[in-house]
Amino acid sequence: MWADVDTKQDFLNFSEVADLVVDVVGSPAMRPVSVGVFGTWGTGKSTLLNLIEGGLSTEERKGKFIVVRFDAWLYQGFDDSRAALMEVIATMLLEAANDNEGLLKKAKSLLGRVNKMRALGLAAEVGALAMGVPTMGWLNKAFGAVGDVISGDGDAEDLDAVREAGKTAKERGKGLLDPEKQRTPPKEIAAFRNEFEEVLRGLGRTLVVFVDNLDRCLPPQTIHTLEALRLFLFMDHTAFVVAADEDMVRHSVSKFFNDPGDRHVTDYLDKLIQVPVRVPAVGVQEIRAYLFMLFASADPSVPAKQMEALRARLEENLRRAWEQEPISTEDALAVLGITSTDLARGFGIADRMAPMLVNSDEVRGNPRIVKRMLNVVRMRAKVAERRKMPVDEALVAKLALFERCTDSTAATYLYREINAAPDGKPEVLAKLAQHLDDERAFDDACPKEWKPNAKILSFVREWLALDPPLAGVNLRPLVYLSRETIPLRSLKGGLSEAAAEGMRVLLRTNKMASKSAVTAANAIPESERAAVMKAMIETFRPHGDWLNSPTGFHGALILADRSAEAAVDLAAFINLTNPQGPPPWLGQYVREKSWFKAGEAK
Repeated sequence: MWADVDTKQDFLNFSEVADLVVDVVGSPAMRPVSVGVFGTWGTGKSTLLNLIEGGLSTEERKGKFIVVRFDAWLYQGFDDSRAALMEVIATMLLEAANDNEGLLKKAKSLLGRVNKMRALGLAAEVGALAMGVPTMGWLNKAFGAVGDVISGDGDAEDLDAVREAGKTAKERGKGLLDPEKQRTPPKEIAAFRNEFEEVLRGLGRTLVVFVDNLDRCLPPQTIHTLEALRLFLFMDHTAFVVAADEDMVRHSVSKFFNDPGDRHVTDYLDKLIQVPVRVPAVGVQEIRAYLFMLFASADPSVPAKQMEALRARLEENLRRAWEQEPISTEDALAVLGITSTDLARGFGIADRMAPMLVNSDEVRGNPRIVKRMLNVVRMRAKVAERRKMPVDEALVAKLALFERCTDSTAATYLYREINAAPDGKPEVLAKLAQHLDDERAFDDACPKEWKPNAKILSFVREWLALDPPLAGVNLRPLVYLSRETIPLRSLKGGLSEAAAEGMRVLLRTNKMASKSAVTAANAIPESERAAVMKAMIETFRPHGDWLNSPTGFHGALILADRSAEAAVDLAAFINLTNPQGPPPWLGQYVREKSWFKAGEAK
C-alpha cells in the first residue's frame, strides 16, 4: 500500500520546474515576488512545493532563507485568515531571532501586534454585523439570521442568534485593546509593516512563505489570504509561493466580488500573482516511471540506496526522452540489483497500464488517482489472498483498470454480465477475444454499452489484449472483491467537504422517511449533487441480487428528487441493471416519478 501523502522525492521529473522557482525566489532582483503554482486536484502541487523547499535548503543556500508553511484550509471557519497568516509568520520570525537580543524584542512586539490586528478585525466584523453584512469565521451561525432580520422575515430565534454573536465578539475583544491606546487600522497596518521590515532586515535572510490548499477554502478565506500577502507582508526580503487550482481561485474572486467579469478577474489575479507556474503535464513515460517507483517503494527487499539509484536513473531518462528510449523493465530491475518475481510482475503491469491511464478521460495521468487505484488493487489482492480466492494481483489490476478508465454504464454492463453468467464467464469477453486482430469485426461485436465514443471503444480493445486473458476465467470473485472493498470511482475525489459528508450519510440510509438523509441531501451543494450521485452509483454497481436493495439506495432516491441531473443518472442505472423492469421494492418508489418515466421512454 502507498500513503496518500505528498512526497519529497521527485517521481515525475518535477525537479526542473522546482529549480526554476528556486532561481526566481533566490534572485534579489526579483524580490519581493509572488509565485503561483497552479494545477488541478491530485496533480502534485504540494509535492512541487516540497521540491522547491528542498531546493532552498541545499548546502550552498543554507542560512539564506526562512521557510514558512501555511495551510490556509486549517483555519477555515476558525480564525481570520489574515491574522492567522501573520501569526504563523511572526512566530517563525520570533524563533529565528532567538539568539539576537535586540531583534528578539522587536520580534516579540511584532507577534503582540498581531493580536491588536486580530482585535481590529473583530471590531470590523461586529460593525459589519450591525450593518447587516454577513461575516465569516466564528460568526457563521449568524449568516442567515442577519439576512432574515434585515428583510423583516426573522423571528425571535434569529434575533437571539445576532445578539449572541455580538456578545461573543465583545467577550473575545476584551483585553486585546487598551481603550486609551487604540489606533486606527491604517496606522496599525503601517506599524506592523515597519516592524516586520525591521525584523527581516535585522535577520538578513529572505522570508519564503508557502501557502497551500488555498483552493479548498471558501471565497472570503481565499481572498483574505491573498490580500494579506500584498497588504501586510509584501516587501523586500519576502517571497510567496501559492499552490492552488487556478480555476477555483478565479471562482472565488468572481464570487467574492459579485461576478466582475473575466477580464477583471484576470487583472486581479495578475496583480496578486506575478509569476504563474503550472504543474507539468504528465505523459505515458512519466506515469510509467511513476508506477515503477511506486511498485519498487512498496517492495521491502529494495534497499534505500537502490531506490534512489532507480529514481535518478528514471529522472535522467525522462529528461533525455527526446533522444532516449524509455528504460526497459529489465534495465530497471538491473539498477535495483535484485531478482524479485513480484517486482518484475509489478513492472510488467506498469508497462501495460501506463498508456491507458494517461489516455483515459477518467484518469488523464492524475498521479493521485493512479496511486489510489493501485491501493485499491493491492487491497483487493490482499483480501483475495487471505480468503484463498483463486485470483492474482494482475487479474485484479486488469478489472480495476476497466472500472477506473471507462464510464459507469460500461462498468455496470460488465458486472451485470459476470453476475448473470452461470459460471462467472461472460460470453461477451470470449466473443470479443476472437476478434482482437480484426478491428472492424471487434467493433461490430462490441455491445453498445462499450462504444459510446471512440476512446472507450479503443480502450476496451487494448484492455482485452492485456495479459492475463479473461476469456474462460471465472470473474465472479472479482465482483465480490469490488463489493467488499472501496469502489474505484468513488475515489475520484474533488468533492467538497459538505458533499462528501452528505454522501456518507446517504449511503447509510435504508428508508425514505429518514430525516437525517433529507437534511444531508439538502446540504449537498446543487453544483455537486450529480457528482455525488455518480459516486453513489459506483457503490451499487457490484450488487448482484436486485430482489433486495443495496444499502444506501434509498439515499440515492432521496437525492434524485432534489436534482434533475442526478435523477437522470440514477434512472439510467436502474434501467441498465434491471432491463425487465425494477423489482417490487424499487418499483413502488420510482414508477410514478417523472424522472424515471423519462428514463424508461428512452
